[in-house]
Amino acid sequence: MNNITEITDFFAPELDVYARLTEAQLLNKEFPEKGLFIAESPKVIERALGAGYEPVSCLMEKRHIEGEGKRILEKMKGVPVFCAEFDVLTQLTGFKLTRGMLCAMRRKPLQRVEEICRGKRRIVILDKVMNPTNVGAIIRSAAALGMDAVLLTQGCSDPLYRRAARVSMGTVFQIEWTFLPDDSIEKIKGLGFKTVAMALKDNSLCVDDPRLTNADKLAVIMGTEGDGLSDRTIADCDYTVKIPMYHGVDSLNVAAASAVAFYQLGNRNNFCE
Repeated sequence: MNNITEITDFFAPELDVYARLTEAQLLNKEFPEKGLFIAESPKVIERALGAGYEPVSCLMEKRHIEGEGKRILEKMKGVPVFCAEFDVLTQLTGFKLTRGMLCAMRRKPLQRVEEICRGKRRIVILDKVMNPTNVGAIIRSAAALGMDAVLLTQGCSDPLYRRAARVSMGTVFQIEWTFLPDDSIEKIKGLGFKTVAMALKDNSLCVDDPRLTNADKLAVIMGTEGDGLSDRTIADCDYTVKIPMYHGVDSLNVAAASAVAFYQLGNRNNFCE
């Protein structure tokens, strides 16, 4: 059974982790073993539980206890559950997007890059992609379109930030990811990957070039919103790739570009015939 406590005051201390702690405070860089994240919506929570993340507490709209949330609560027996009426919870920023359920969960230790890349054929490297919505959307595309893992440089938004995990529809728990210890791509080359810089350069390959689609191991590198990849990163890569566009359009949002690139360059045997 779950210990269910009804909250009637938005400023109750039980709501601090959901309402008043920042993403940085939840992350807890000083003591990463104590780090938390908030999973939003039943689908995201279920996928996190399925991936083995440990729930600390749950917050939900009261009516969902015997409704949509009942099945999830059965998977979290013994975990404290806080519930409240809708008018209390709507004081939480963005609560209407959560479908009435949030869960505080413990973070897992990050895997090493070598562990993540072992046995992989197609990986994504995100270089300073700072917008959590873009990070979540890219991870969702990577999981759906045949990529095996995602690596992020230190300047990227954390995939477990609320918005990133929600936009990913919980696929952050279905595809492996970790942070690179530095921004160098030499480590990735050393693991046998051909590196592909997605950049708006005229002297580049088309995204469907056979040298890319036939490569045994490929790392697709995508840069920050607006500025894209640095000239140094582009120069260090084996290939530069440009997506052909029409009607004078000069670029795509990085999340949209990722879907095009991953569909073309992902593991083809992962797709339905």
